[in-house]
Amino acid sequence: MHDKILILDFGSQVTQLIARRVREAHVYCEIHPNDVSDDFIRSFAPKGIILSGSHASTYEDHQLRAPQAVWDLGVPVLGICYGMQTMAVQLGGSVEWSDHREFGYAEVRAHGHTRLLKDIQDFATPEGYGMLKVWMSHGDKVASLPPGFKLMASTPSCPIAGMAHEDKGYYAVQFHPEVTHTVQGQAMLTRFVREIAGCSGDWIMGNYIEEAVAKIREQVGDEEVILGLSGGVDSSVAAALIHRAIGDQLTCVFVDHGLLRLNEGDMVMDMFSGRLHAKVIRVDASELFLGALAGVTDPEKKRKIIGGLFVDVFKAEADKLKAGTGGHKGATFLAQGTIYPDVVESGGTKTKKATTIKSHHNVGGLPEQLGLKLLEPLRELFKDEVRELGVALGLPADMVYRHPFPGPGLGVRILGEIKPEYVKLLQRADAIFIEELRAARDASGKSWYDLTSQAFTVFLPVKSVGVMGDGRTYDYVVALRAVQTSDFMTADWAELPYSLLKKVSGRIINEVRGINRVTYDVSSKPPATIEWE
Repeated sequence: MHDKILILDFGSQVTQLIARRVREAHVYCEIHPNDVSDDFIRSFAPKGIILSGSHASTYEDHQLRAPQAVWDLGVPVLGICYGMQTMAVQLGGSVEWSDHREFGYAEVRAHGHTRLLKDIQDFATPEGYGMLKVWMSHGDKVASLPPGFKLMASTPSCPIAGMAHEDKGYYAVQFHPEVTHTVQGQAMLTRFVREIAGCSGDWIMGNYIEEAVAKIREQVGDEEVILGLSGGVDSSVAAALIHRAIGDQLTCVFVDHGLLRLNEGDMVMDMFSGRLHAKVIRVDASELFLGALAGVTDPEKKRKIIGGLFVDVFKAEADKLKAGTGGHKGATFLAQGTIYPDVVESGGTKTKKATTIKSHHNVGGLPEQLGLKLLEPLRELFKDEVRELGVALGLPADMVYRHPFPGPGLGVRILGEIKPEYVKLLQRADAIFIEELRAARDASGKSWYDLTSQAFTVFLPVKSVGVMGDGRTYDYVVALRAVQTSDFMTADWAELPYSLLKKVSGRIINEVRGINRVTYDVSSKPPATIEWE
């Protein structure tokens, strides 16, 4: 059993970041709604508890409190933003509305040499005070400390920006250590979970394989499993892990909808069938998909057609595998590459009390339609952990660390109607862009592909006039898109070198007959989204 941290979510948009930072400290944690029962908390048996932020005010929503077991369990507790405020109110302090709200960068002075902040600072003032560069986001503030607490941090507009009751192991900060803008945030969270809560730091993906393989074998026994292999990171790592556990009891179904990147279908088959020797059924459904999409221009309609057809094609193959042929008794499990953010965002934590932010195609749905049991070996993992696991399983790093690719594929990177000729033009242009990003290096020697979080080409259904040689051309336009982000909630456009953009543009125009103009998208998110559709 791993040492565990329990994160109680009060409705913050960045609670997942707390969990990611804790996992980066090699400590296992789970997010659960703040209103879980006392019995649940006791049975979870955490070595420490973290209370998240919230959009609410402690004096407006009196129901938004930490369960009593948090204070009765005798384990260290860290309150963040709203978590600090509810800690103050519940333990005898007070919170009030502030006429000077803080949103954004702030510099916090540390006080009292507490265990949480000892030797952690960004700079010192001429007077010798330790200072922290942090990210604030609050309109209320703690007005008076609860009994037994001492001041841990302050700003000019927030006199109590941190507090501690060191005998009980209670610490609280008004700022957000989980966001990258708080420079020492990772150090603080690591200090809390490893030193104060005493977690051993045994959550390591290379070691996790053996544990995950044992779980899969126990769950599946001698039964058979179907997995929808898309070629994306999550389904690929799930396939490799399940294949490691049960070998030929797994059959992968790879539905090629004709909207993949250049030669991607062949690469998927080579990796899983050729190198891992897994059983993979490849269904070439490109004509079916492109036929159904003819004349459709609305992005949401395109997504629904692609999603609906994918389910239909996959179900047809799954029904054959369920029936059992050639001595096989038939599949009884459906495996999915569901990861932890999908579970949290879909309100799928074990108590089912979390608010649903959005539904995900791979959380529920298909198993009921197919009458199969569900196998989700990655549902406890964040994306960066899935990538680490993939490398540990022997998948190539350039496959595991590929940029995100949408489920509808190039269907949402071709604006307007999708035509077979557009797909071919986009595949070739995009392949050139990615090839050059991988080849180009910055001053430190890192490739520009690794320096960007997501990069791709968009096909625009417009023509522009151009000149090639002595002739006039009237051809299509593509836009290059490259962004940098830590969480995909916000993103900045990547400032690629002009020389790189010039080379990519020249190659696309010269090598892809039918495209005569290349543009670069310099929109950040918000207000733009990362994908165009």
